[in-house]
Amino acid sequence: MSNAILRVRCADRTGIIAALSDFVFRHGGNILDLDQHSEQESGRFFMRLVWAVDDFNLDADGIRLGLEVLARGFGLDWELNFDHVRDRVAIFCSKQPHCLYDLLLRQRLGELAGDIVLVISNHPDARPAAEYFGLPFVVVPVTPETKAEAETRQQELLKEYGINLVVLARYMQILSPTFIEQWSGRVINIHHSFLPAFAGARPYHQAQARGVKLIGATAHYATADLDEGPIIEQDVTRVTHRDTVEDMVRKGRDLERQVLARAVRLHLDRRVLIEGKRTIVFG
Repeated sequence: MSNAILRVRCADRTGIIAALSDFVFRHGGNILDLDQHSEQESGRFFMRLVWAVDDFNLDADGIRLGLEVLARGFGLDWELNFDHVRDRVAIFCSKQPHCLYDLLLRQRLGELAGDIVLVISNHPDARPAAEYFGLPFVVVPVTPETKAEAETRQQELLKEYGINLVVLARYMQILSPTFIEQWSGRVINIHHSFLPAFAGARPYHQAQARGVKLIGATAHYATADLDEGPIIEQDVTRVTHRDTVEDMVRKGRDLERQVLARAVRLHLDRRVLIEGKRTIVFG
């Protein structure tokens, strides 16, 4: 163990920060980062606490036991992680490889606190990208008639490779509610629009037809409701009447890469809490 990362959500009340800080202090920990947010409207409290555990006098099980005692006293919903335990990531893609290439390069540069270990696609087009970075690439074709069979194969692969997070890097298929339910909060999708505007297919065509002055990209957790999952990260760029759909697509690709990468990094760094239909993101 090196650093412990604790995320907490609960009804707001006095004494939570003091109790958790005292817990770390009493057991020899050194707080490295503490970020908290209270909402007056909902009465909810959110917190992310990071501390060094090299000299901590409790092991992982002891930390969890101590936190459970505090949780009962304060009504905490909590999640504990250690930063030496890295998520294993699978990327789902289709024919457009820009987001895939970007994530694989960021991993090669050591920018991600996780390990991409598998690429799954419904087309063979991205095989050179995966092979260049030395990753297994599995084609799982999807048709309306074989969708259930394809998802069964995908689930087998995710289990075989010990996957913790699925990233939909312009994967042009809709995952079934059953798949999403099994991977709730662990599937990140990139949508080529500033949601909730222009959800669904062909958002750049919709944007051009409406004459918008800004286009965007949105990374969100996938849910059974298409393009309505909790938003993790967004960004925009300006466009004008001179921009064709092709211009918007080109500009949008730059946004998609950046937004998806930031969202994946935030998730892997344990900086995101899902709260109903939205997220609390600790910067």
